Amino acid sequence: MSAVLPAESVQAAPSSRRRLDVPKWLREPLLHFVVLGAVLFVIDHFVVGRSDDPRVIVIDASVDQQALDTFKAARGRAPNSDELYALRRIWLDNEVLYREGLAMQLDKGDPAIRERVIFKALSMIDASTKLPRYTDQLLREWFEAHRAKYDAPARYNFQEAVLSGDASEAAVRAFVGALNAGTPGDAKAGLRVFTGRPRENLVQSYGAEFVKALEDSPAGEWRALPTRDGVRAMRLESMTPPQAADYEKLRAVVLHDWTDATLAEQRSAAVRALAKKYTVKYATHTPTPKAETLKAEVQ
Repeated sequence: MSAVLPAESVQAAPSSRRRLDVPKWLREPLLHFVVLGAVLFVIDHFVVGRSDDPRVIVIDASVDQQALDTFKAARGRAPNSDELYALRRIWLDNEVLYREGLAMQLDKGDPAIRERVIFKALSMIDASTKLPRYTDQLLREWFEAHRAKYDAPARYNFQEAVLSGDASEAAVRAFVGALNAGTPGDAKAGLRVFTGRPRENLVQSYGAEFVKALEDSPAGEWRALPTRDGVRAMRLESMTPPQAADYEKLRAVVLHDWTDATLAEQRSAAVRALAKKYTVKYATHTPTPKAETLKAEVQ
């Protein structure tokens, strides 16, 4: 059944159409084309103006934060200026390799997989590296320059009595006196036993002042020793002195290490050369004492 419109509605229709009429010049197709072209030009200019320059690398706060988080998770502390510089250097090398890989279209088949693109680019660099000739004298000199890697460090066996409750210096010293008088080490504290701890490890954990004081302590006697976290009750059990490495016994190991280090230097030099194609910028508020050094290496 058809609906019947009221008479007044039928009469109002012509006047409505008259109000919707637009001037003839606004209906011209040429004008529509010009307006559409202008809109597309503005959009294109906006998009292109916001696109990243593939030859500009920005090291921003997110890069530093990722490096800080990774380092803290591995070492339990924040990196110092030298370590932060090294972390940035690694990130920059990877970013250069990634962009070079994209430029060579090595990402084909591996969309958005940054690690694979970097690996492919680095593999191409590795293919061009060549190990130079070496002599026994060269290996000996390299061994001496890296002796700390091969010498056996001094090692320490010691105990720590960690007080519960009051851990002030006065309380620790009083407890040390009681321990030396015969009170068991675990009477008022948790007893921790350390075996074969290398010197460098103790320096990182407790500080150089602590290691010096521990070395000067008589074995078997409790002492209140200074650490980074305050005075602690410690007792040196024994110490193994450092031992110098024998080159003749380690020659094969030295050759392997020298080979790895030499090829790594060549690889790094090749990446540094590629990095000169890019402009490096910093967008971070993290203290960067070596930022200009890193930037100068690239430019």
